[in-house]
Amino acid sequence: MLQLNKPSSEFNRAIGDAEDPSPQTLSTLVGMVRRQLPTILTIILSCLIVALLYLFTAAPRYSSTASIVIDTRKVQLFQSQSAFGDVAVDSATVETQVEILKSENISLTVIRDLHLIDDPEFAGGNGGLLGAIIGSISGLFSGSHVASEYELTRGALQRFASNRTVKRVGLSYVMEIGFTSHDPQKAARIANAIADAYIVDQLEAKYQATRRASVWLQDRIRELRTQASTAQRAVVDFKTANNIVDTGKGLMNQQQLTEVNTQLISAHTATAEAKARLDRMNDMLKQEIPDASVADALRNETIVKLRGQYVDMASKEAIWSAKYGSDHLAAVNLRKQMAEIKRNITDELKRIQESYKSDYDIALTREDAIKSSLNSLVSESQLTNQAQIQLRELESNAQSYQAMYDNFLQRYMESVQQQSFPITEARVISAATTPLVKSSPKTLIVLAAALLGGLILSLGAAIARELTDKVFRTAGQVEASLGANCIAILPALGDEAGQSTLSGKFSKKDLQPNLLRYVVENPLSRFAEAVRSLKVAVDLNSIVRENRVLAITSTLPDEGKSTLSTNLAQLMAHGGSRVILVDSDLRNPSLSRSLVPDAKCGLVDVVAQKVRLEDALIVDPETRLSVLPAGVTSKLLHTNEILASKAMRDLVALLRSKFDYVVLDMPPMAPVVDVRVTASYVDSYVYVIEWAKTNIDVIMHNLRGAPVIQEKLLGVVLNKADINVLARYESHYGRYDKYYGRYGYTD
Repeated sequence: MLQLNKPSSEFNRAIGDAEDPSPQTLSTLVGMVRRQLPTILTIILSCLIVALLYLFTAAPRYSSTASIVIDTRKVQLFQSQSAFGDVAVDSATVETQVEILKSENISLTVIRDLHLIDDPEFAGGNGGLLGAIIGSISGLFSGSHVASEYELTRGALQRFASNRTVKRVGLSYVMEIGFTSHDPQKAARIANAIADAYIVDQLEAKYQATRRASVWLQDRIRELRTQASTAQRAVVDFKTANNIVDTGKGLMNQQQLTEVNTQLISAHTATAEAKARLDRMNDMLKQEIPDASVADALRNETIVKLRGQYVDMASKEAIWSAKYGSDHLAAVNLRKQMAEIKRNITDELKRIQESYKSDYDIALTREDAIKSSLNSLVSESQLTNQAQIQLRELESNAQSYQAMYDNFLQRYMESVQQQSFPITEARVISAATTPLVKSSPKTLIVLAAALLGGLILSLGAAIARELTDKVFRTAGQVEASLGANCIAILPALGDEAGQSTLSGKFSKKDLQPNLLRYVVENPLSRFAEAVRSLKVAVDLNSIVRENRVLAITSTLPDEGKSTLSTNLAQLMAHGGSRVILVDSDLRNPSLSRSLVPDAKCGLVDVVAQKVRLEDALIVDPETRLSVLPAGVTSKLLHTNEILASKAMRDLVALLRSKFDYVVLDMPPMAPVVDVRVTASYVDSYVYVIEWAKTNIDVIMHNLRGAPVIQEKLLGVVLNKADINVLARYESHYGRYDKYYGRYGYTD
């Protein structure tokens, strides 16, 4: 079978492709927008209309903003006066203050001060026409219930919170308080009231905190005073019990121990000196006469004088002994005097020796006494040191209690002073003013949002329509889904067109077109040109093999197969060919009723050999088209047996020999099986599908159930197409209008 207009890769990627319906490329998306443009424009326009209705019905709202700053310098200035030692303001502190501003305590204070419970805006009304409608609808469901004061307060609080905004400005210590209301003056008044309520709340919180701190500190100070006094008494009692005396420069026994130790050192030195003098004196007594250095060291005038005399006499004795001899009386007398002086010196030295010995004994006794005293003090000091460990613990406790007592006493004095001048770190730096321009609804933003929302919704609806569009609208869809050529797309000619018999008389109004003779009466129309394309496909297919018996069928009734059969036969006959049109729809011979309603015999009679073929034929006088009606078929039960009979095959063979073209108007495939039995004598089938109506799944199911017909399928014709809509699916159809209009073609 010759295949024309093979499906291209672009068609395979089309939106209507049954295997891949989702858009893949930019061109596919553009095509989808072009096809669904009315839907897109309708949805966008609807969204804009809704936005305009909202703008006209919604009550205007005004926003006013007040600014508060947390003064960190004030915090540092009064930080020392705080009973709790305020910490420095950081980011977390500012965020905490933001949450305090959003608290119910502040909101309830403003609601109470401004009597917002009695305000209709906070009592349930939303303002504007839209608010009145919503209020009326909610009133229908709420009934006649009278709200209590608590319910009114909670409702006002909820609306108050929804209209209030509190935020921190960047990373600064500034907080913005905004409020939105239908009344601009009310918005400014409430924003300022929130700021004032926050500052008053901070002052009250600090006052309450300092007052509670003062009460707590008083109790704590009394407790600490008692504990400090008890600890100090314990220290005094312990010192008394352990004979610990503190002179201000240390413990008394420690000072005594130091002094006795010093005395012991002095006594030991004195004893050593006395012993040294005694030992020296003993050495001197061993000499006959002390030398000059010893005499000078003793500093004794008697010894010095006696020694001087002794030295003089010894000098004289030496001189006289040398001069007069050693036995001279003068020398002997001198020696006697010298012996006497020596005895006197020895006696004086012994006397000094006794004195030194006495001094040594005294020094030794004193040293022993000091040693004994030192040993006693050391024993006492050891006991005192052991007791002092416990004493230091008692003194540490006493000092701790005393320090705590002094600290809390100072804090108490500070808290008492702070109660007289409470401060807050926050202050208003910009009061809220009456706004001049409404904050909502913003016309441009609402319209832009409506446009964007409409665009998104319309694209979603367009995609949904594309994905759920299970009908054929383009040739590409047919070729991609069925694997068959789409030979032609026939435009819709109108549902109430007139019909005429072969005599040329209209059965309806003469001004209406005749569907069965449209190609003859309108040869330059788009419809006639589409039928010509079908004839060209038939002729081209004849090059490959014989293609003279042509059967036209469809999936369901009323898809226009009979109209196409008649017009195709009329076109072929009008061109000079010998053509016969056979009404083979024995179940519903609508073609026979339309063309030859008065026919007495037809196909059934010829097949049954009741009449001759020439007697059953009716010829159109204008186009010379031969028509073989179905005949009387009302009592036929097995029409498929008739169409599959040998007599029918013989008849078709006869028609093949007498005519150039044999056009069989077959019944639809879905309701009956008649078409399937004709494959033995039909050369080609033309499958008519109603444009944008017949379901693809039904078509594919019927073709899969008739593989013989599918093998001989010449192509598919899309019928009853809306050309204006089709131009959105295949833009080249729209461009043909200029050609038809320029060269006299009409529809």
